Amino acid sequence: MAEAPTTSHHRRSLSDFAAVSLSGLFGGGGGGGGDDQRGGGGGGGVVGGGSTFEYFGWVYHLGVNSIGHEYCHLRFLFIRGKYVEMYKRDPHENPGIKPIRRGVVGPTLMLEEVGRRKVYYGDVYVLRFYNRLDESKKGEIACATAEEAQKWLEAFDQSKQQAEYELIRGGSARNKLSMESEINLDEHRPRVRRYASGLKRLIKIGQGPEVLLSQSSNRANGGPDGYYERDGGDAIETYQWKCVRTINGVRIFEDVANSETGKGVIVKAVGVIEASADTAFEVLLNLEKHQRYEWDMLTGDLELLDSYDGHYDVVYGTFDPRWHSKRDFIFSRQWFRGQDGAYTILHFPAVHKKKPPRSGYRRTKINPSTWEIRNLNSSMGSDSPRCLVTQMLEIHSAGWSRWKKSHCSKFERSVPYALLCQVGGMKEYIGANPALKCESSATFVQSKLSSVSISNAEYNESDVKDEFYDAISTDSSSSDEEESENGALDKKEAKLKLKKTSDANKELDSEVAPVMIDPSQFSVSLRKGKDDADTNCWSTPSGKGFMIRGKNYLKDNSKVTGGDPLLNLIGVDWFKVDKTMDSIALHPRCLVQSEAGKKLPFVLVINLQVPAKPNYSLVLYYAADRPPKPDSLFSKFVDGNDMFRNARFKLIPSIVEGYWMVKRAVGTKACLLGKAVTCKYLRQDNFLEIDVDIGSSSVARSVIGLVLGYVTSIVVDLAILIEAREEEELPEYILGTVRLNRLKLESAVQLEE
Repeated sequence: MAEAPTTSHHRRSLSDFAAVSLSGLFGGGGGGGGDDQRGGGGGGGVVGGGSTFEYFGWVYHLGVNSIGHEYCHLRFLFIRGKYVEMYKRDPHENPGIKPIRRGVVGPTLMLEEVGRRKVYYGDVYVLRFYNRLDESKKGEIACATAEEAQKWLEAFDQSKQQAEYELIRGGSARNKLSMESEINLDEHRPRVRRYASGLKRLIKIGQGPEVLLSQSSNRANGGPDGYYERDGGDAIETYQWKCVRTINGVRIFEDVANSETGKGVIVKAVGVIEASADTAFEVLLNLEKHQRYEWDMLTGDLELLDSYDGHYDVVYGTFDPRWHSKRDFIFSRQWFRGQDGAYTILHFPAVHKKKPPRSGYRRTKINPSTWEIRNLNSSMGSDSPRCLVTQMLEIHSAGWSRWKKSHCSKFERSVPYALLCQVGGMKEYIGANPALKCESSATFVQSKLSSVSISNAEYNESDVKDEFYDAISTDSSSSDEEESENGALDKKEAKLKLKKTSDANKELDSEVAPVMIDPSQFSVSLRKGKDDADTNCWSTPSGKGFMIRGKNYLKDNSKVTGGDPLLNLIGVDWFKVDKTMDSIALHPRCLVQSEAGKKLPFVLVINLQVPAKPNYSLVLYYAADRPPKPDSLFSKFVDGNDMFRNARFKLIPSIVEGYWMVKRAVGTKACLLGKAVTCKYLRQDNFLEIDVDIGSSSVARSVIGLVLGYVTSIVVDLAILIEAREEEELPEYILGTVRLNRLKLESAVQLEE
């Protein structure tokens, strides 16, 4: 079998990607499979050429063939414009090679990050494609790393945006007909399939794929007073961390602000590791004994008991401290990757029917803990990646205070101490293994594509009528600009200035007389709270607890505290629904359908769709006393297209009160909702409704599931805003805020369709 020649790589940053993709890589399609059993991992590249950009690299193609055999093929995926092709070999090194699959990506293509999946010889990160009009049409590809999967998501998102852009611009009659034919799936016979869960055999093809296979297989074997912890978040947190000890270059902190509550002490270990966040994450999640024995003194012997949705598993471990009896433990691991590339991993003590108490072992309850891993800027004069690793846990041991004062105590023989030493162990292990520091295979590739690049005009639309999910799911026969910008800026040290933003009322039409808004005129199902001690209610906090982009953000990345919201929160509905309900503003019981609601100049309706049994809808109503000012950023968002809205609609969460593990899971980082979950928009009459489908993302489902378990004891603040990216749009302003005080699930009102 012919081997693919070596591919030369030239690294380009995400900020470079943003710079060349201003006109957008917005569409794509294609997919395929072959007869041979293969496995591999993906790399990606992007090349500018006029208004169309190309993304290419190695991926795994997962599926089931016509006789029911699972396959996982190493394939070279090539995206150009709205077209996608899949090859057996790299077309750059094999001029004239024909694609084995080809298709287009239309506006109905949906992408979902399924998460980490265990295979026979390693772990991969799976992306699922499906048509929102017919979810039976779907397919899967996988990558060697989470970073790589994120880059492919960005590429396909750009591709999809190009298709939407062409549809909006109209284009030629031929293109219009082509676009219409993409969403007509009647000609494709639905197939019932199950998708591959593992690699049967690994066949190395050339240097590029060989490196990818080797990676996969190796992985398998605050403010001036100091009271604010920033850590890159966009909401102010009231921690007061004090360094109490330094061990082998790792600092041990205690939260002294909350140490007097009597509920235990929150401590953390913090270390800088000379490797990327992806490398540290892979080392942490790897269960192979030969690797964990080199850095983990407590959880070196681990066994996977169950894996659930790609972001959650349960493991069993044993520990022989020698100075005590043998111990065993069970804990769950839940992980998320943020839009800025940072990882959060939650560890909870657990029980499992596969592992009842074991003779000769004392069942130990592992302390609840979190890991947070985020990339740092490289050191001056060095291109080596670095990341900050923080492990946080709750300690109930009385020996903690004695250990702070004395170098010798029984605490050093405890489970919490062994946990705190894990950061130091990982730091030394990665430092002693240079091979682990190799750059991810998902590097951008710069190459001349004259022999393989095909202009959009050279495609015969009649020959390329398969949508991508159709082409990739057939049986085997042989960030876009804004996210790139965010990724680049988040790596810089943000300067925080505690000052208010300018007046946001410039976004409303000053030539129209404002109307008086009386919230008492509106009837909603969730009452407004009387004070902070009230429960099962809502209130409107100021914007001072949130950090937003300042006037000079494009020059110095400075953020400022938010000012008063532009819109008034006039009511909140807490509904219980049998199934997810869109266009809720059209329901007769909705506030905007009341006589008083119809008289308002403008209402922004945010419908947060919460997946549960039953489902819930938290509906927020924000009113303006005047209509949006023409040509303002607010007006562009309200009356613009979905592509623009998805790129700008931002939410900042903050758990004000509640269990500390929930706080870490939710975080305080701003999130572009249109990129994280599916958002639908309805612009009609005097309102804009945004339906936020939290259940459309497995990560969001996991987080909201955790939050619902503690919802009666937490206070959460939310701020919504439109992300500012141009000089004239700065400083940012907050559209609206809401505080939800200890909601009760049973208080939700049933809403019938």
